[in-house]
Amino acid sequence: MNRWDEYFARAEKILVVFLLCIMILLAFLQIVLRNLFATGLSWGDEVVRYLVLWVGFIGATLAAKEGKHINMEVFSRWVFGRGRIYLNGISLLCSAFICGLLTFAALKFVHFEAQMESTTFLGLPVWLPELIIPMAFGLMAFRFAIRFFIELAKIQDPKSVPQIIKAP
Repeated sequence: MNRWDEYFARAEKILVVFLLCIMILLAFLQIVLRNLFATGLSWGDEVVRYLVLWVGFIGATLAAKEGKHINMEVFSRWVFGRGRIYLNGISLLCSAFICGLLTFAALKFVHFEAQMESTTFLGLPVWLPELIIPMAFGLMAFRFAIRFFIELAKIQDPKSVPQIIKAP
């Protein structure tokens, strides 16, 4: 399972770089067209907005994979050893649960958008570029769950528990 996650993360990194390059080039092209030629691409700003959405959500999934996602560390700063592992596990479990709920809500949102039959740039249905929302929350829920089970394994293996370090 971890191997698949690594392959997926590599694909995500490539996709983020690709989308970021397109976003920057398109925004630069819009600026040049507006300032030098008093024109622009009618769909350019909307594409850039959706690209920002995609880059942001894919970045969030990568942050969840690497353990760099935002988390609550209020209590874990003062707890060491097994207590820190328990707190981290509870935090990961809550994160997985919340992301699972957000996946469900995002799926409902995309479903409602599909029922509205609205279109966006170049006649594309609005719900297609919005699919990143439930996909990203689902992937984050999966990654938080994986990290939770890794924390459970640390509890079972006493050698993996870090020793008590005195805080400065």
